[in-house]
Amino acid sequence: MDILHGPRARRRLGRMVALLATLLLGGVAACGQQEKADTTPDVVRFGALVPLTGDNAPTGQRLLEAFQIAVKDVNDAGGVLGRKVELVVGDDACDPGTAVVKANEMAGRDITVSVGGGCSVAAVPTLKVFRTAGIPMIIPAANSTDLLAPGYDSVFLLAGTTTLEADRAVDAMEKLGRQRLLVIDDGTSFPQTVAAAAVASVQKRGGPLELAGQMKISQGATSYPRVLDKINEVQADLVFFTGYYPEAGRMIRDLRDGGYQGTIMLSDAGTDPTLFDVLDAKQSENVYGITLPLAQFDPKAKEWAAKYRASYGHEPGPFTMQGYDAVRLAANAVARAGTTDHEAVRKAIADTKPADIDLLSGPAEFTPNGTQPHPTFILLQIKNDAFVLVSEVN
Repeated sequence: MDILHGPRARRRLGRMVALLATLLLGGVAACGQQEKADTTPDVVRFGALVPLTGDNAPTGQRLLEAFQIAVKDVNDAGGVLGRKVELVVGDDACDPGTAVVKANEMAGRDITVSVGGGCSVAAVPTLKVFRTAGIPMIIPAANSTDLLAPGYDSVFLLAGTTTLEADRAVDAMEKLGRQRLLVIDDGTSFPQTVAAAAVASVQKRGGPLELAGQMKISQGATSYPRVLDKINEVQADLVFFTGYYPEAGRMIRDLRDGGYQGTIMLSDAGTDPTLFDVLDAKQSENVYGITLPLAQFDPKAKEWAAKYRASYGHEPGPFTMQGYDAVRLAANAVARAGTTDHEAVRKAIADTKPADIDLLSGPAEFTPNGTQPHPTFILLQIKNDAFVLVSEVN
């Protein structure tokens, strides 16, 4: 008789099978417990996708500094849900393709909220990535209306919109008393939507400011001789450049060197202290910029600005208050939600009220389309290598 088929052998085999099954089930259970532990980290992660290389790196670096101050403040106060907050940083280089790759990497890092967004051209293509992953986005600096176009209820802007900014810019331009306006953009998301909104605002008002012309320039060019030709052609006494500060500095330099002494207005993308590194006092004359409030001009941000200076040795620049608020708002929403579940946190952000948290950058609430109601913009002028506050533009 084959010993493998005897009664005793069958009993032994049965016991071995039972033991093996127990071990296997135990292993599966252990794997399940380990998997559960891995998806319940001892930190709450926020994703910060900003430009840290390329021409727009100064914006990203300042945002990162503001994020870091906020993370420290939150953690010093006990963290969120008994956990520390951790920042997952990615460099999008203000480039759409790079931004998509980095956003996908970030979505795989178990982040609860995305708090990045330094330039619209890079932020727009990440909308779908974060939406697919269910991750809500609090965007501190980018504000193109292209960010609102998909109609996602998980996108929240802390920097107004390009439509509002353009309308406030036209208000300011009218007060400067100029008559013939040339609007220039670089064809990318933010500059293009600001330019279109400014043109629409001027045309709707019907005067006294007249639209003399429009043109597009190439982002990244080393000089812009065509702009002076266009100014002379349309006899513009006011130029509104809606692009970013690297191009703004080169364009202003070319115009002044070419003899143009008219007024130049910059959008918030161009209103940046890096201009002082490329323009001399003569070239900077009669240059204005519209932007969101800066901490050095905001009395309620005085203590925070001092903390920033003590930490990094320089003034908090544009969008730093929004960056600080993005992290604090995300942490506050997680605390109110009582969980890191994406949908619960998204709802908490959408339901935020001023009583929940006091933000530096504006009211702690959002309209149904994800924007803050009634954001404030300010008009600045360059004088003696510094920005001087002209007025608020509401």
